[in-house]
Amino acid sequence: MNKFLKEYSLQMSIVVTALVFAGAWIYTAGLKDRMQQKANVAVNQDEALMSGLEESVLPSEGVILPVVWGDLGKKLADTGIIDETKFKAIYEQRGTFTDEYKNLLLGENNGKLKITKENSGYLLNMLWALGLANKNSILETGEMMNPIYGGAQNFASTGGWNLARGNAMDHYSMYKLFILTPEQQALVEKISMGIYRPCCGNSTHFPDCNHGMAMLGLLELMASQNVSEQDMWKTALVVNSYWFPDTYMTIATYMQNKGIEWKDVSAQEILGADYSSARGYQNIASQIVVPKRQQNGCGI
Repeated sequence: MNKFLKEYSLQMSIVVTALVFAGAWIYTAGLKDRMQQKANVAVNQDEALMSGLEESVLPSEGVILPVVWGDLGKKLADTGIIDETKFKAIYEQRGTFTDEYKNLLLGENNGKLKITKENSGYLLNMLWALGLANKNSILETGEMMNPIYGGAQNFASTGGWNLARGNAMDHYSMYKLFILTPEQQALVEKISMGIYRPCCGNSTHFPDCNHGMAMLGLLELMASQNVSEQDMWKTALVVNSYWFPDTYMTIATYMQNKGIEWKDVSAQEILGADYSSARGYQNIASQIVVPKRQQNGCGI
């Protein structure tokens, strides 16, 4: 009898233990499922928030800029700052020389420029050529001509432009593509000193890289068409955002965390050194984490 009871007790212990383990496994599995579901919900919510923020910073439909391009592309090609054959070849090799691109380069009746994720690099190149070639005192007496740098030809914005006929410096500040009044020039001077870019610590007034030279060209174009100062700041922020999408998504996330929507930010403040210079941006970026996105407007 005792032997039977012992065997029975042993069997029951095994059964109970098995049930306990089974219950624990079911509980643990259920807990993991619930935790995974919550994690998935959180991820979906984060993605939705990021998607909404991205649409605010980088509208998928693009943004119409307050400047008419007209026949400027053709004028740039005629001067030689753009070698039409070289320029077209780059995009034809990529299979991206669209009718839009052709018209911007060779057309005579283009309307207002529209920047998108897809064409931001192309516009960067067009505006780079414009800023490089258009005659302006910023290029002739500003930081670019400081003798400590050994000459204006030594910068990325000049030495890096290899799409001209001949040497890029043959076209540097050579052509009066449009003439600015003293008031318009003063506005370009003022705003160019306040617009930075995250690839370096210089303002647009010192356009030593392609983004800086392109922004200078855009500012001159806007001023020549009497765009207001407020709209010039706003447009510059839009364009910088398409040229540096990771940067401005990060800054937008930072502002959102402070309770400020992107549509309410001060363009002049965001374009300043505290946010848009290399050092300013790194300070902002060190405080948050956002998903990486593909850079768009790199040019050439």
